[in-house]
Amino acid sequence: MTMSENLKRLTDAGVSIWLDDISRERLRTGNLATLIREKYVSGVTSNPTIFASALSKGDAYDAQIRDLAVRGVTVEEAVRAITTFDIRWAADVLRPVYDSTQGVDGRVSIEVDPRLARRTDATIAEARALWWLVDRPNLHVKIPATVEGLPAITQALSEGISVNVTLIFSLERYRQVMDAWLAGLEQAKANGLNLSGIESVASFFVSRVDTEIDARLDKIGTPEALELKGKAGVANARLAYAAFEEVVSSPRWQALRAAGAHPQRPLWASTGVKNPDYPDTLYVEQLVTAGVVNTMPEKTLDSAADHAKISGDTIRPFYQQAWDVMASLKQTGIDYDDVVRVLEEEGVQKFETSWNELLETVDAELRKA
Repeated sequence: MTMSENLKRLTDAGVSIWLDDISRERLRTGNLATLIREKYVSGVTSNPTIFASALSKGDAYDAQIRDLAVRGVTVEEAVRAITTFDIRWAADVLRPVYDSTQGVDGRVSIEVDPRLARRTDATIAEARALWWLVDRPNLHVKIPATVEGLPAITQALSEGISVNVTLIFSLERYRQVMDAWLAGLEQAKANGLNLSGIESVASFFVSRVDTEIDARLDKIGTPEALELKGKAGVANARLAYAAFEEVVSSPRWQALRAAGAHPQRPLWASTGVKNPDYPDTLYVEQLVTAGVVNTMPEKTLDSAADHAKISGDTIRPFYQQAWDVMASLKQTGIDYDDVVRVLEEEGVQKFETSWNELLETVDAELRKA
């Protein structure tokens, strides 16, 4: 593996490259350290699906599972012990990146139990528990951007817990997320906390938008509809960045910045291309601008290293084009509000399903141990 010029150009353009994957095997073999050193990876995101996949492969978790079985812990406690062990280890591997970037990068994300996505108080309690359990300053606790998650985001930030807001699909909800973030920082400031140590990113999902809208365009079936396939995800994300620019130019944000706060960076999530007809680096090349994060599955990272064409800012010069795409989608009969509603419901459900699969996998392993 050699240093990738493509990934260097992406980093030089201001995009932080994070890996959307974690496993005990990746940690114990030194693979994560290699990716940091040779592929410009500066952060890690995880979710229940990723952990469910990691637990189902190899023997990396066997020793810990045997110990947990001997202790007779519950399945839920075992899952938390296993997942936080990996997150803590990854945070330590990334600590030099965290230190060299003054805490902006070098972050590792762990998700609250997705079964709590519609319960504000339980989400807050879970965020506190994870923050205490991992006990690393470069942790991000992932809280879903459900209506019920918004006050949990504010509360967690007000207590100094760094947050990765996940499952954002709609522009309206993204604005509500940014409002919750600002409110959290304002409360943290009132509480006397050091704002420079509280980090947040907002995970705006990309490929899932195309998957949902493309299916609806196929049903419409007109030439005009088919011409719009594969354009919604990027357009939606570009308009999210426009909304971000509005917020960080506001007096409300300027006051917090003067107090030492860092911006809540947009993070492009779901960047693995799901349609084989599209370029596999689509959501890398088309979402480049300074001050964003792109979290990639390793397959996408490798593709970007191999053949991504990075050519300057591909977001800010294309706002009008993005508005035009969204207007054309509406004219074609795409109900944007219904699309994002479906995506949020599906997103929560998918993570809940994966969490239940993780519980079942660990339960089976505990019984075998």
